[in-house]
Amino acid sequence: MSGPFGIPLPLLTDSYKASHFALYPTAQVATAYCEFRHGFDKDTEDERMIFCGLRYIIEQYIARPWTTEDVDMAEAFFCTHNAGFTEYPFPKHLFLKFIAENSGYFPVRIEALSEGSVVYPHTPVFQITAKGEYSSLITYLETVLLMSWYPSTVATLSRRSRTVIEDYYHGSVDEDGWWTLETRMHDFGFRGCTCVEQSMIGGAAHLLSFEGTDTLSAAFYAQYRLNGGRPVATSIPATEHSVMTAYSSERQAMLSTIEAYGGGVFACVMDSYDYSRALSEVLPVVASKKLEKGGYLVIRPDSGDQVEAVLMGLRAADKVFGSVVNSKGYKVITGASVIQGDGVTSASLRRILAAVHDAGYSAQSVGFGMGGGLLQKVNRDTMSMAVKLSSITYENGETRDIMKFPKEGSEKVSLPGRFAVYADPENGVPVAFHSVEAHPGENLLRVVYDGGPVDPGVWDDFATVKQRVNDQWGRFPRHAQAVSDSLLAYQKQVHAKQEQSVSEGTAFGV
Repeated sequence: MSGPFGIPLPLLTDSYKASHFALYPTAQVATAYCEFRHGFDKDTEDERMIFCGLRYIIEQYIARPWTTEDVDMAEAFFCTHNAGFTEYPFPKHLFLKFIAENSGYFPVRIEALSEGSVVYPHTPVFQITAKGEYSSLITYLETVLLMSWYPSTVATLSRRSRTVIEDYYHGSVDEDGWWTLETRMHDFGFRGCTCVEQSMIGGAAHLLSFEGTDTLSAAFYAQYRLNGGRPVATSIPATEHSVMTAYSSERQAMLSTIEAYGGGVFACVMDSYDYSRALSEVLPVVASKKLEKGGYLVIRPDSGDQVEAVLMGLRAADKVFGSVVNSKGYKVITGASVIQGDGVTSASLRRILAAVHDAGYSAQSVGFGMGGGLLQKVNRDTMSMAVKLSSITYENGETRDIMKFPKEGSEKVSLPGRFAVYADPENGVPVAFHSVEAHPGENLLRVVYDGGPVDPGVWDDFATVKQRVNDQWGRFPRHAQAVSDSLLAYQKQVHAKQEQSVSEGTAFGV
């Protein structure tokens, strides 16, 4: 058996997908595509999104040969899966056929944009093609392929957070302090994940925008599986409440921490008992030891009002260690800073940075951490990722480009046809065209699976993907038309024709 977690590969789909082989019309070719239907949380001011994570899905779940044992186990399961624990239909004959004739590899072609591509609503991010008798399996893999919504959404959230922080860096950080931006948002989300796999996939997506993480599974995966062993992530020694309360006093806990790690960068959580008193009474007492060691202290509050907690930490550190005013007129704490890692959201991130700015401190004096908010509080609807059938060539050779257009759900309208995606010559934005249109550019949809694995060189290393994110997010506008005028006109034409068929009743066969 070749499936993961002891699950046969034919069962890595939704139940109803297994029944569709008998429902699709007989066809020569079928095509489906995937898009994000709207920006992050329906944001219309900044619709940029990052597409990533398909590589993991292809390598782990798609580019694996099926076996007859997989089919036997699936058959044993399906024999009692229908209502009343009766036999459920599934395409056993097709599975056995491609196991025998295609070395067990699922018989579809998948084209996709490069990992780390910045896209907009309705950009086709991948396209599936199935031919001949396998056309009825066109959407069988949709379930697992759609799981790329997760790394894409986390990557987008992390990048949007970086954009907010960057805005304050521009106004308050000198050029020689910009290196600190790479660690201003730290991933604390490992413990909040549902499984190790989620932490690895989501945590790696975060690392496309920042270097800071405590999610070791993601740091290792990105470094050794995606980047040839070259490091991509860092963290620092830090206390937790259990460490602080293990000592008879907070003073002793901090002194022990400084003794162990005070020569470098280290963090201390300071709200185990009374954050305000720890700042006013303990911090001044341990300051001489910290200065003797010469390291950099990161003060971490973990409760209370986020804005007030950060400002209290900055003011206390400023009073004890002092600060310098940079060329932009903002204070940079000497040898210390504050990190807010409790309950940070996109909204609170802005509030905290605005308050820090108004208080006269440079944005480099405060860092942030996100846990559940980064790796857990997103879902497929955050950017509305969806796969839809878009074209079918029937047995008689007639091609019908199709689209979904529910009367009561205009936000779910899809595109008709088979697609190519080209870079706009003016700004590089990926724009969708009907594949039959002549275009001088290179199609950005690359074949990543073709009835089996393709050259692994199709996948870029992590550093290249991260550079693509940096470059495209920085160059691309916050809003762009990602569908060509010609394809929009064609969509309108197909829509009109389908509306007519609905009006006349032919769409219902009556």
